[in-house]
Amino acid sequence: MSSLTRALLRTSLLAAAVLAAAPSHALFGDDEARRAIIELRDKVEANRQATDAAQQRLQNELSRVTEENAAPTRRSLLELSNQIETLRAEMARLRGQNEQLARDVAELQRQQKDVLVALDERLRTLEPMKVQLDGAEFTASPAEKRDFEAAMAELRKTEFPRAAQLYQQFLRRYPDSGYAPAAHYWLGNTHYALREYKDAITVYQRLIGSAPSNARVPEAMLAIANCQIELKDVKAAKRSLEDLVKAHPQSEAAATARDRLARLR
Repeated sequence: MSSLTRALLRTSLLAAAVLAAAPSHALFGDDEARRAIIELRDKVEANRQATDAAQQRLQNELSRVTEENAAPTRRSLLELSNQIETLRAEMARLRGQNEQLARDVAELQRQQKDVLVALDERLRTLEPMKVQLDGAEFTASPAEKRDFEAAMAELRKTEFPRAAQLYQQFLRRYPDSGYAPAAHYWLGNTHYALREYKDAITVYQRLIGSAPSNARVPEAMLAIANCQIELKDVKAAKRSLEDLVKAHPQSEAAATARDRLARLR
């Protein structure tokens, strides 16, 4: 409690004590009593005015102190508000970066998935596969299968020159392919269709020499005899038919060969 406050309290207590202890008519005369009351009232009024003045000075002092303390407080609040706004802006920026990063990650994951799918497809195109053809089973690359089927497609369209070209390219590119016996057989057939009988005989003989156990060999031997007949070489044709019947007596080609031999005699 300040000294000013303590003084005001003492003045108030004194005034109360004086009023409480005012002399009665038994101790003073009327004039003296009136004068005492007036003097006491004057003292009370003076004390009241002093108290009011002191309270006003105290209020002013409190206002001044509050005002002096308010300025730094406002500055602190303003600085704090600015810091909060700065943090909010930074959070918004970081949130935007985070969303962009999330989109970038999603895009990278999509691209990675596309790359993996494409790589898987490419690997499948390079991965060897099992093939069954003319009773034989072998392993071939997708490229072998594709090139052989391309030649077969031209043969089915009776595009014999183009088919012959593709079969020849295939045999040069894949000389040890499991498709090679079939490629030789159908290449011989394209030559036969083009009336290139000598070329056909050469190709059929190559098939017989390279794959003697292949299922197409009896048909190739019969085709050689047919080519020889077309070339008017009946003697050679009979020999080829006899060799066929002897080597593959149970084949359908051998049955046809017997019929041909009967007509050639």
